[in-house]
Amino acid sequence: MVGGESSPLMRHKDFAAPSVFRPENLLREARRQRNLPNEGVPAICVLDPDGDLVRYLLRSGEGRKFGGWACYHTEMVGFEAGDFRFGVVGCAVGASFAVLVAEQLFASGCELLISITSSGQIADGGPTPYFIAIDRALRDEGTSHHYLPPADFAEGNTELVRLAMAGLAGGALRVIQGATWTTDAPYRETAAAIAAAEAAGVLAVEMEAAALYAFATARMRPVLCFAHVTNQMAQNEGDFEKGAADGAHDAIALLVATANACGAAID
Repeated sequence: MVGGESSPLMRHKDFAAPSVFRPENLLREARRQRNLPNEGVPAICVLDPDGDLVRYLLRSGEGRKFGGWACYHTEMVGFEAGDFRFGVVGCAVGASFAVLVAEQLFASGCELLISITSSGQIADGGPTPYFIAIDRALRDEGTSHHYLPPADFAEGNTELVRLAMAGLAGGALRVIQGATWTTDAPYRETAAAIAAAEAAGVLAVEMEAAALYAFATARMRPVLCFAHVTNQMAQNEGDFEKGAADGAHDAIALLVATANACGAAID
């Protein structure tokens, strides 16, 4: 019989036990092999799963590659905006990849991690694009189940979400607060699954937030996830429009406002 607690995903989980394989050790070996300096990353780091922000920063000359980032799988682009210095990692798509990078970022000196991921509209929040400050995420992926016991949702940091929403209120960006559905299988978003998510109060679907919030809770790390609602799952031609510069201008405005609002919470 396969299913429920008989599934390998649910077996042999000791959530309090330390991992034998540690991000610090992997980073140590990457620095050794690549002759990299032991240089900390910026205090505020950003996950940019689509890579549009990274591409804009490099194309415009506003960002430069951060040479001290000792990741085997990704590169980091550093840039300054407002009074803040950010380190952005692009194209870490999906729950397991996002958390792998998050573990390494915090092991490298990150003090606040912000994720801005594209998402598909579930509940009608008005014309796209707009942002959701994710306060909880439905755990329809595997990674979160390695960090926290079973539950339907992974909860965000209430104080970070509150601060971010207060800081973004009255600004030019349209931002709402609510829940998302995190899935590992975007091409298995069936009508029944979408209806069930909507019945559970979900506003949009994405691929990282539940795992990032489970990691954040288990490791007591400050993580804040935003969904950039850009599409209705390509059911109509002309979907997936993010706005000017593929949404990079709005993403930078969101980051600066969030950093201003949440910075004191991590000092």
